Amino acid sequence: MTQHLLTYFSGEKISAAVFILIGGGALGFSSYLWKTNSPYKSMIYPLAIIALIPIVVGATVFFRTDSQVAGLLQQLNTHPMDFRAEELARMKNVLDSFALYKSGEILLLSAGIFMTFYFRQNMRLYSVAVGLIVQAAILLIADLIAEHRADVYLGRLLEFVPEL
Repeated sequence: MTQHLLTYFSGEKISAAVFILIGGGALGFSSYLWKTNSPYKSMIYPLAIIALIPIVVGATVFFRTDSQVAGLLQQLNTHPMDFRAEELARMKNVLDSFALYKSGEILLLSAGIFMTFYFRQNMRLYSVAVGLIVQAAILLIADLIAEHRADVYLGRLLEFVPEL
């Protein structure tokens, strides 16, 4: 079980770093749009505002992972039954959260797609829509990958039978 735990959290930490880069990239691209006075300048609003989500989430996960892993490894070694029960409950909550995140991302993606059709004659709103599409699609892909990793880890937890 130790290796499964380490693999899962290693993936989490890498994904957290990627989330931070995604947010930073969106802020960097927003800065570029601002400086170049691009006709797509209004993309800045969804790019910059939504960029805060992956930056905050990524930083939170990245900086707490090592201590979380240390605590879980200690619990696994000293109280494996408690480890299994608590990790199962936590991972079910994590997976439930992904359903909520995906719903929000799909809603933003759908709104952006709708807006590109409805506002194609209004460059300002059209570029906001494109920004929504870009951010929502990237976050949805990242969350789908993270959700799959969490689902695999949950499967390993369900297979884990601690020795008494």
